[in-house]
Amino acid sequence: MEASEQIINIDGCELHYRTGGDISPQARPVIILHGWGCRASTMNLFEQTVLARCPGTRVYNLDLPGFGDSQEPPSVYGIDDYVRVLEEFVGRMGISRPILIGHSFGGRMSILYSSRNPVERVILVDAAGIKPRRSLRYYSKVYSFKAAKRLLPFLIGRSRADKVIDRWRGKAGSSDYASASPRMRAILSKVVNEDLTACLPKIKAPTLLIWGENDTATPLRDARLMEKLIPDAGLVSYPDAGHYSFLDRPAQTRAVVESFINSQSKS
Repeated sequence: MEASEQIINIDGCELHYRTGGDISPQARPVIILHGWGCRASTMNLFEQTVLARCPGTRVYNLDLPGFGDSQEPPSVYGIDDYVRVLEEFVGRMGISRPILIGHSFGGRMSILYSSRNPVERVILVDAAGIKPRRSLRYYSKVYSFKAAKRLLPFLIGRSRADKVIDRWRGKAGSSDYASASPRMRAILSKVVNEDLTACLPKIKAPTLLIWGENDTATPLRDARLMEKLIPDAGLVSYPDAGHYSFLDRPAQTRAVVESFINSQSKS
């Protein structure tokens, strides 16, 4: 069954999602969560793989709040708020023990959700969640920015200071940060520093890690730490692939996802 577009209102926010596959009560639910700056269509490879190759599954592919066609959150969300929205979605859909597929930021959500809720399986793809290592130059920039943020309003006035600081943020930040709205910039600043390392040992479901060995956003060392700390985890890494490893290696990704999901139904 082809996926169809749906809308649900959660926390005063219209959440768009696509759903398709088996509609029977026995269907195994698969929830797909995209990365920062992306949308549900970015994850088409996973959606199509599950629909075509994993019988007896029902797919839910979400535009997360603030991305795609979904509205921005009503306040500055942290990762806990995003997961609360996911928990509400799961409850409203009547889903029990979903299979989670999360890329980058969606992987961050998958880690926290599965550390405190029952899930059948987890697939983390170039997932965020380990607090990045920072250089001395980075901290120098951060503290210089904080000092300017405090002093500029006294020197040039609040209105001009806000404009200068916003331009500084746009130039100094990542492309994700620069292209985001003010609220989504605040959310990115908040979630990127939330370290989920302590959550990893709490994930009891079988977990597949898919990674690009050239990933600079969430480096391979993060995947190796996740593999070590998650009790039942296995890592598949691709040489010469980056942060979107599933797009760099689509055939391999289809094969490992199909095998991983279908193996559960035989156990």
